[in-house]
Amino acid sequence: MASRDSTGIERKIEHGLFLLSVWSKGIAGFVETIGGLLLLIIPQTGLNALVIALTAPELAEDPTDRVATFLQRIIHGVIKILLVAGLLGRRLWSYPVSLWFLAAFVAYQMYRFLFTHSLWLIALTVLDLIVAFLIWREYQDVRKQTSSV
Repeated sequence: MASRDSTGIERKIEHGLFLLSVWSKGIAGFVETIGGLLLLIIPQTGLNALVIALTAPELAEDPTDRVATFLQRIIHGVIKILLVAGLLGRRLWSYPVSLWFLAAFVAYQMYRFLFTHSLWLIALTVLDLIVAFLIWREYQDVRKQTSSV
């Protein structure tokens, strides 16, 4: 009986961490989308400093490519927002799609690490792997609930 209670508590903690990580990704996606739109109005010198300070290290390589930067931020942000909406809505399709996108981001981050040696990329990758684990666990739980209904 005690192990069932502790499993329930562990699952509640996992679910809470899942929600926290998904909301964080959603907020980050919103910020990225807004940031992508701001690229159209921020002066070039301010943009260079902002991009180098706040965004992924791959953008620091060529922050003057405004179109590529704009598209990357917008697309990345919109993907996050759509996936977060699906995850929070407990849409079954969103779990595997989120895991695939996270796997692609992790692979790309590791590729970029080979060139930048950025510790921030390692930290971001570890965080993304934790989020992927939480999504996978939540997916198992949601599938179990929908199959028993």
